[in-house]
Amino acid sequence: MTNLDGTLISRLRTERPLVLCLTNGVVRNFTANLLLAAHAVPAMLEDAKEAEEMLQTCANALLVNVGTYSQAQASVIRAAVATAQARSLPWVLDPVAVGLLSPRTALCHELMSLYPPTLIRGNASEILALAGHSALARGPETSDTSEAALPAAQALAHATGAAVLITGPTDYATDGAQTHAVIGGHEMMTRVTGVGCAMGALAAALCSVADNALQAAVACSQLFSFAGTQAASHARHPGSFATAFLDAMDGCVLAAEPTSVESS
Repeated sequence: MTNLDGTLISRLRTERPLVLCLTNGVVRNFTANLLLAAHAVPAMLEDAKEAEEMLQTCANALLVNVGTYSQAQASVIRAAVATAQARSLPWVLDPVAVGLLSPRTALCHELMSLYPPTLIRGNASEILALAGHSALARGPETSDTSEAALPAAQALAHATGAAVLITGPTDYATDGAQTHAVIGGHEMMTRVTGVGCAMGALAAALCSVADNALQAAVACSQLFSFAGTQAASHARHPGSFATAFLDAMDGCVLAAEPTSVESS
């Protein structure tokens, strides 16, 4: 049984945080719909001045996803992360394919050094590479296990002060001192483009209403596990699964009460 943090999830529903998503073009639509299903508010911008203005006025959190890296996007990301830190807004780093491609790897290390993220979300290979270890990856796919990446995640959390969320058949969330495992979800989640990237956006939304980043990481993993399990019980193929996943996320957030809720 997985205990969902009903108090935190009901806070998410009530406060409806606005998340500025600097994310890759492949996943923008699904990411926006996932945030809406979770009762958060998505914003997708590509201009540095607009991103800075939104972070200064109305955004509650920032997602940085380097999935379709470009030099122009890197300039926007640098400006946005600097503004988020100046305003003490939480920001989440999703290091898609880091370790495989050197420009995005250099950018992520630069950001971690100058503006430590609140939370880092990635698959096992991405977390290993971000921590300076060799990793087995084919594009955004990983051949490493989340268990194998856990020591690297704990070290990365110590080095950056961020909570680290490793995703896989078993997710691990750690702040270097405490570690939580979340088992669940469904294999079909790997066959819909954008599910993993949208997880980073939800983590950013939760960071803005949580007591700490580790709490946000655990709740994010639990919500995805719940939604994936529920969606798989209604859909057998990727197209219908994507819709069922959004429906399950909405239902979970709507049902949350300021006490723990259990799901199978």
